[in-house]
Amino acid sequence: MTIKNAQARSSLALLIEEKLGYAMTKQVKPVSTNSRYSHTTSQNNFSIQSPHGTLKRALKRSQLQRIQRQQNIESIMGMSLTLCPDVTSRGRPDPDWLEHFITLAEDIANQTMQKLWAKILVGESIAPGTFSIKSLQTLKLMTQREAEALQKCASLCGYLEKEDSYLIILGYYKKPSILDLLRKGSTETMNLSQAGLSFPQILTLMDINLMYRQEIESASLQKGQSLTLVYQNKRINFEAKSNDLVLSYYKLTQTGDELKKLINTPVNKAYKQLLSKTLEEEFNLVWE
Repeated sequence: MTIKNAQARSSLALLIEEKLGYAMTKQVKPVSTNSRYSHTTSQNNFSIQSPHGTLKRALKRSQLQRIQRQQNIESIMGMSLTLCPDVTSRGRPDPDWLEHFITLAEDIANQTMQKLWAKILVGESIAPGTFSIKSLQTLKLMTQREAEALQKCASLCGYLEKEDSYLIILGYYKKPSILDLLRKGSTETMNLSQAGLSFPQILTLMDINLMYRQEIESASLQKGQSLTLVYQNKRINFEAKSNDLVLSYYKLTQTGDELKKLINTPVNKAYKQLLSKTLEEEFNLVWE
């Protein structure tokens, strides 16, 4: 056995002891050669050597689990007090919501994820109704890969105030004029992977219902009309240079909107450059 293998087994044994409350030791079994039911592979060679019966061991494991859950929820609530700004609250969270929150959050042991749950509690304490139970359930089941996809997505999202939602501008097209119906009109689309958000990550966000599956189009913009988005603390106006311009974008779902609020990241620099390069021919981009 190599040193690396030995370290892995030692680490695994320690993990098992922490969760079970008892160490597992290797059994010495006599080799059976005549039994028709004997197996030569996939045998369990380890067991717990303890004077305590199975029931008492189960009770101890349950106690350890309850202790860990209590430590988790105390950590999250402590973080929430640290993160909470000195602002006026609009009321108390709904009691049923709070019970769901505790039930879902008490199994969160990762400190990074605990901080997200703490932010949720802060947000709900300031403005009850900010986070739905569905969003809590989605966050609870989210894998590391899915969380990374949301993180990448967040830095590309602009906030549309009039709809209270987040979206990612993809490009635009110009409707053909009546005098030129045979032409499709000019179209420009960005490759979001150049800004760090790959197509598989987009599909992941769609699969977990954080992003709508279909691209969405804005209303037709005439010359001088604009669409305004907010990227963290900066506003950008997309002002049309000519008539019949339509912006295309991906839009987050209600659950996506709620979870996006947990992630405060500045606008992605590569995406900002892509926006300017892709839209500059037909739009004036004004940052405020």
